[in-house]
Amino acid sequence: MVLMKKDKTSHSSTKVVRKVESIKKPTHLRIVKSPRKVFKDLKLFATDVDGVLTDAGMYYGESGEELKKFNTRDGMGLKLLQAEGVIIAIITAEQTKIVTRRAKKLGIAEVFQGAKDKVTILTHLSKKFTIPYEQMAYMGDDVNDLGVLQKVGYAAAPADCVDQVRQVVHYVCQKKGGEGAVREVIDMILSARTR
Repeated sequence: MVLMKKDKTSHSSTKVVRKVESIKKPTHLRIVKSPRKVFKDLKLFATDVDGVLTDAGMYYGESGEELKKFNTRDGMGLKLLQAEGVIIAIITAEQTKIVTRRAKKLGIAEVFQGAKDKVTILTHLSKKFTIPYEQMAYMGDDVNDLGVLQKVGYAAAPADCVDQVRQVVHYVCQKKGGEGAVREVIDMILSARTR
């Protein structure tokens, strides 16, 4: 948007003032020809932890213990997907007992911590379960998720993901990481599978 203002010192000249508006919505989402078909055929749902299942904050207690906040609705969504026969996997660069405990509580067996190459892990899962990438979904929020996001049949990210991720995903959530973004995507999947 360009606004024109008259300069008060001279009646004949005008100043051009540019108003820059920030872009809040993604501009380059990948297109899925039939999201409903992808959702109906989905066999595996994988996710990052920090920034997706959590709010990306690093919390430390008084004695130095690390804390993470998980959203219970995300957890229920993962359980609902499991009940549909979808394999759930966690792939994270972090290595913490907190993730192990959360995965155990949710009954998630496929947990990969300290993951430096997430595509290799996705390939391992594809071979182990004989699931093509097209029948997989992944949620990530940062640059170390880009390779996996570009490989799967459906890629999603929380509202507060980094710009590079916005450029490669099929869907950017309305909700932020740790605030129900995972459940938002799962609800879309479940809705498509019940129609």
